Amino acid sequence: MSERAMAKSTSTYWNTLASDAQERWTPVKGLEGMADELTLSIDNKTGEYTRLTRFHAGADTSEFGGKSHAYPEEIFIVSGRLYDQAFNMWLETGHYASRPPGEVHGPFKTDVGCVVLELSFPGRFSG
Repeated sequence: MSERAMAKSTSTYWNTLASDAQERWTPVKGLEGMADELTLSIDNKTGEYTRLTRFHAGADTSEFGGKSHAYPEEIFIVSGRLYDQAFNMWLETGHYASRPPGEVHGPFKTDVGCVVLELSFPGRFSG
């Protein structure tokens, strides 16, 4: 197997949502009390990562506006629901998107809470 194929960190099976895994979650910087994150895998060379983001019930990021970035990402709603103002839609469990670089998303809000799986590719810039 090539060095590139092994660059992203690996782990054996574990339940990320189990109560004994809760201490691994950390507050999202700037969203303390609204959202926590758990990095599942990362490539320290390219910055590519797989992460769970957990929005708490009542979270609202409106004060921060929408955001975009210069790299593609994929998101999957694992549980709950999340409103994406940029698309004027509620994302429910099972929703998926593959975002191109530069696509505006958010701000977000949730009434019941939401867990999002995010695969981000900072090493793959547009242009």
